[in-house]
Order: sequence, then C-alpha cells, then structure tokens
Amino acid sequence: MTAPGPSTQTSATRPLDSDRPPAPPRLPGERRKKRGGGDPNATVPEAEFRSYYGQPVIKAPPWEWPIPAYLFLGGLAAGSGLVSAGGHFIGLEKLRTRGRWAAIIATAAGGAALAHDLGRPERALNMMRTVKVTSPMSVGSWILAGFGAFTGVGVGLEVIRKWLPKDGGIGHHFVEFVDGVAAAGSAFFAPPLAAYTGVLLSDTALPTWHEAYRELPFIFVSSGIAAGSGLAMITTPPSETAPARTLAVIGAAAELIAGEIMTKRLGELAEPYHEEPAKTYHLASKILTVAGGLGAALLGKSRVGAALSGLALLGGSATTRFGVFEAGMKSAEDPKYTIKPQRARAAKAAAAGRGITQPGEEWPT
Repeated sequence: MTAPGPSTQTSATRPLDSDRPPAPPRLPGERRKKRGGGDPNATVPEAEFRSYYGQPVIKAPPWEWPIPAYLFLGGLAAGSGLVSAGGHFIGLEKLRTRGRWAAIIATAAGGAALAHDLGRPERALNMMRTVKVTSPMSVGSWILAGFGAFTGVGVGLEVIRKWLPKDGGIGHHFVEFVDGVAAAGSAFFAPPLAAYTGVLLSDTALPTWHEAYRELPFIFVSSGIAAGSGLAMITTPPSETAPARTLAVIGAAAELIAGEIMTKRLGELAEPYHEEPAKTYHLASKILTVAGGLGAALLGKSRVGAALSGLALLGGSATTRFGVFEAGMKSAEDPKYTIKPQRARAAKAAAAGRGITQPGEEWPT
C-alpha cells in the first residue's frame, strides 16, 4: 500500500506547517522579531479598552442631585458647628447663636436630601440599627447623630436662656455648664462629619473617587470650614466675625491646595474633571473659593464685603461637591479608568515578587 498523496491527506495526518507560507530568508545573525510591541515577554498584542456590548466595566451608583446636596449640607453643618463652638468659648454671643441655628438647619436639610434619595424616609433609620466600624456609612450615621444631638441641645439652650434670669442663680450656672458640654460636643463631631463623606466616596469602586482616598477627606473638611465661616460672615455683624474670617481664609487655602495635589496625583484619572458637567463645576469652585478667601481677608470688615465673600465661599463649597460627584460618575463610563489602575497595581505586585490573587496578600496601594 502506498502513502496517501497531498490531496488525500487529512488534517490529522498533514504536517502542521504544510499550509504556512514560506518565510523570507534571514541574514546571518538576524533574529526573528516577536509580537507584542517589542516586549520579549509579550505573547499577544496589548488589549484594547472595550467592554461587553459597550457597557461600562463597573456600574455607577443610581445617585442623583440630592447626594451632592447632602455632601454640601453636611460640610456646611460641620463648619457652622465649629464656628459656633469657637464663638461660645471666645464669648461672642451672636456668632455662637447664629452658628448653632445654621448648623441645625443644615443638618435637617441634609437629612431630608438623603431621605429623598433613599426614596423612603424610614430607610434612614435602618442605618442606626447597628455599628460597623468598617463601614463609612454606618460610622457616618452615628457621627451625624452625635453632632445633631449636641447641636440640638445647644439650640434648645439658646431658647431657654431667654427665659432665665441673669442674676447668676443655680439655673444660670447649670445652663452655662451644659452649654459648654454641648459646644465641646459639636466641635468634637464637626471635623469627622465633614470628612466621612469623602471617605464614603473613596470607599466605592468608581475610579476617580477611589484613587483620591488620600485627599478627598481633607478637601471636604476644608471646604466645609470655608462654607460655615462664609455663612457666619453673612448672618453675623463684622464686629464678631474675626475668628470666622480667619477660618474662612484657612479653609479656602487648604481646599485649593488639597485639590491641586489630588488632580496632579490622579494623573489620567483626573481627566473627568475636565469634561462636562464636572468641568464647569470644578472651574466655578476654584474661582468662587479664591474670590471668597481673598474677600474674607481684604473686605471682611465691611458688612457688604463680608456678605459677598460669604456668598462666594458658599458657592465654592457647593460647586466643589457637585464637581467631585460628577467627575466620579463620569469615570465609571470609560473602561480605561478602571482597567489601567488595575494593571498598574498588578505590575507593582509583580515587581514586588508576588501575585495579586495570592491568599493573605494585601492589595498594593
């Protein structure tokens, strides 16, 4: 029996290279180039950024405008609470009283915005059923409750004080003692109240929020201080707003510096801040914060100048929150903002001699 000819060979008997076109001759010492863009370890070309049927790699949370409003009102409440506490211990009665009312109103309005986003107001009470220290939402709910309790006591004392005789009796001394405790409690819970929302955003999977975990809390705290100081400059006579003007300048400067550090460190992940609608909010926040800080320093002793500077600081704080919110939501739409940081972390882990999926290994940061 003779061997089958080329026309009768099957795929199982035909040599694997029989259908390959002849390779061009190589010169002596010449090596064949490998695929993969020059990387000797690459076996396939670099993958393009695509997703299944054009869908994002991650799903953005179904949040709307009440959430950035809640972020702004929480910072405003914290800043007002800090200003009112300072007014109490310095002895500035109007600054203390109006700061407390601003803090309690902002707290109530922020709670209403959060309840509106939840759809059913009673859902907000579910967050108070337990304490989970690893959950920013759980910890933040208790921080908000503590701040609201101390601030509410302070507001109640403002009402009671009007009916007490000022002769230094037992009732007066008792109210002053409780008032000091309430002011200290508000001051204690104010910074965590402004910061926890930044921690909450960075704890999500949205790339621009998640990678800004170092700066967002500082931005939110300084922005809240600027907003609370700005509102005090609007509602309180300039004769009692010297501490608020100082805080306004410090808060505005800290917010701008932390924002610049954040965008530079994010690199490519800061691109959503330059796309609409985050671009408009981000630019407006810078302009208003600079104008408010300079106005507080130069024009704060004038009633009109203080009011205009306070309005600018309030607008800067609000647009900061909306800009951060929109940039984070935008970053969830493009797969590259999710895939590239993952590859960078994988490369860092490989360079350190470990894999990113090994049990017991921490994810590189």
